[in-house]
Amino acid sequence: MYGVIVSNKGGSAFQAKSKDSEFTIDTKGRGITPPDALLASLGSCIGVYLRKYAEGAKLDIGEFEISVEADLSMEAPVSFRQISVVITIKDKGLDERRQKAILDFIKNCPVHNTLRADPVVDIRIS
Repeated sequence: MYGVIVSNKGGSAFQAKSKDSEFTIDTKGRGITPPDALLASLGSCIGVYLRKYAEGAKLDIGEFEISVEADLSMEAPVSFRQISVVITIKDKGLDERRQKAILDFIKNCPVHNTLRADPVVDIRIS
């Protein structure tokens, strides 16, 4: 099971802690913002799946970068309505067939699938 504990550290600062690491979330510039954390989660999940594909295909892709951008809609309900992901693989030319195979594979990342599935989020106060 996956899980994190998010603790308020005063004002808009939070410490997010998983079993192995932690980071700061803050809307006042002392950490990553909650929307940015969501985009980072998607980008890093896609990155993990890109590496898995490359290893399985014995493909040396070297370094790559994933840019994830979205505009926050200010209309209710406030949310991202569209997310754009661009993968830049440095120093590697991939033919169209290989690019399609990579895109098909990385769309299996659980964060991507979760965003597409419109999950039920149960929020309670204990």
